[in-house]
Amino acid sequence: MIYLRRRGPRLKSLDIRFLRHTPTAVTRFSLAGPPPPPPSFSCVCPWYRKTLSRLQPATMKASSIATALAGGITMLSAAVQADPGMMNSSVLEALHEADRRPQELIGDLQWLQPRQMSPVSHLVRSILVDGFDAQSNEHYQYVPPLRSAACARDTCCVWWYIAKEMSQLFRGTDGQCTDAARGAIRTGFHDAGAWSKTTGDFGGADGSIVHAPEEMLRRPNKGLQEIVQQYKFWYDRWSHFGVSMADLIQMGANVATVVCPLGPRIRSFVGRRDNFKPAPDGLLPSPFDPPDKVIAMFRAKTIQPLSLAALLGAHSTSRQRFFNPARAGAPQDSTPGVCDVLFYRQTLAARSPPDVFRLPSDVVLAEHPLLFPAFKAFAGPGGQALWAHEYARAYLRLSLLGVFNINNLTDCTRVLPPRTLKW
Repeated sequence: MIYLRRRGPRLKSLDIRFLRHTPTAVTRFSLAGPPPPPPSFSCVCPWYRKTLSRLQPATMKASSIATALAGGITMLSAAVQADPGMMNSSVLEALHEADRRPQELIGDLQWLQPRQMSPVSHLVRSILVDGFDAQSNEHYQYVPPLRSAACARDTCCVWWYIAKEMSQLFRGTDGQCTDAARGAIRTGFHDAGAWSKTTGDFGGADGSIVHAPEEMLRRPNKGLQEIVQQYKFWYDRWSHFGVSMADLIQMGANVATVVCPLGPRIRSFVGRRDNFKPAPDGLLPSPFDPPDKVIAMFRAKTIQPLSLAALLGAHSTSRQRFFNPARAGAPQDSTPGVCDVLFYRQTLAARSPPDVFRLPSDVVLAEHPLLFPAFKAFAGPGGQALWAHEYARAYLRLSLLGVFNINNLTDCTRVLPPRTLKW
């Protein structure tokens, strides 16, 4: 819960209290500049709108307070969850202003009334629409034995064991990403991305990329056969615990992302429903597509250019295999085992290092006026924290496309392994 307290007639600073059944963490910051490094806490809860409606400041409109508060919490929560050093809030505000479009609701959030929304729905809405951080450091204090009655009563318990098994496959002996991790991230994109506003409740994050063999014959999914077989193995192993393929794929993408050094630890929800019919074709981008087509395609998925630019950061751990077979395995930046922002710097550079392969579509998207400011910001000072914040929010949205039971999902973020900051 968030409490606001006026300090002075012009509301020059705010007291924000975050309560999560633990001793209160209080952080005060000035609206005139960046906040000091805050104490460590793990949850930001979306209850400020009701509080704002009760405020009657003398010199500041409620909308201005809301803007200031949302911006301040965005800065604050990102600083808590991201790398040391404060994110440049003015850059973040400028990037969101450049989008000039309100963030859309998705799934069943579109028609649920506030009184009908579960805590998960409120949390997801606050991240997708209000700019709250999608990263979290929540973790299990005690994990019951797998086949115990206590584990059976805890929806997330089995997922801790699944995430542990996944992380062993995704982390190499050098502490960096493996090819399996790259495949898991790409599979998460391709399963969820096969959806648009024209497909309604068909397609999206429903597991069909594994369940429907036809999808593996499509060109965009070339090269995913090995990780798809791994998901089939995991499904056979864990489905009798009530685990869906749709959740396995999205949990796998999030585990792989955080196992990769510097990767964000994205809030992870379970409870998606599986679909055994192939998703609609033609909804995934091609490296041959012109930038305006890609931007329009993602806007039809409710993903705006800033979020698209952030999602392209997944190429930091990517290796191209099929665009230029003569250079199969070439990385898309110089550190393919690390989830950093070097991809943005090297994509914008006049010339790339000889070992790096830049997809032409990435280059033209980076130069597009709607994405260029984000590329520059992610490549600049403080770009790692800024990118992690935006990527987490963008991927959370992507991972819930086509999911129309968000109100019934369970937050199992605590099963994820910790972030890897040293390797």
